[in-house]
Amino acid sequence: MGAGRKLKTHRRNQRWADKAYKKSHLGNEWKKPFAGSSHAKGIVLEKIGIEAKQPNSAIRKCARVQLVKNGKKIAAFVPNDGCLNYIEENVFFIQSSLSLNAYLKTYGASEI
Repeated sequence: MGAGRKLKTHRRNQRWADKAYKKSHLGNEWKKPFAGSSHAKGIVLEKIGIEAKQPNSAIRKCARVQLVKNGKKIAAFVPNDGCLNYIEENVFFIQSSLSLNAYLKTYGASEI
């Protein structure tokens, strides 16, 4: 008799073991650069090249972008061959979050 409080607190503690519950209640989505949105607008600061991880050897063409909404700086991946030539500095871009599980958090970029 009288075990209701124990059952309630045990259930409350065990819910944090569930991955989906933890993801929705920790609030980590708002700490990321995009803050929960799928697209963001930013200004190109510079063009950079990021080296690929082993065993690949390549230089990924990227642009350092400062987001307008929160001022955070990210590395935006520039897709396709020769597209880096069309990007100018101090130009507004729209980034879309493409790869959620990538080692480097890269975003596809397209000019407004």
